[in-house]
Amino acid sequence: MAKLEVLSVFVEDPATARYGSELMKATSLSSGSLYPILQRLEDDGWIEGVWEVLPADAQRPRRRYYRLTAMGLPSARAEIGRAVNLARRAEPKLVWLQMGWAG
Repeated sequence: MAKLEVLSVFVEDPATARYGSELMKATSLSSGSLYPILQRLEDDGWIEGVWEVLPADAQRPRRRYYRLTAMGLPSARAEIGRAVNLARRAEPKLVWLQMGWAG
């Protein structure tokens, strides 16, 4: 589920590079949850990460920006689509369970 949240942020605007704290705010994930997901997505070739170059007098640490790759965009859209389809198929069953029916 957390992976889908991260992918959804990237798919909303595929051309925009995102950095960690921005992704944490958008997904409400902690760094301990987010960064392993980003690492797996990068290892799988879905996103690429690059370190920004800061001037020597910068008053903050440099950021690592992530962006969907050419392979990552269709893969992310497909994975989100599969999750949506699963949720749609499961929805009637959830309604039955919530109403206490064992159908």
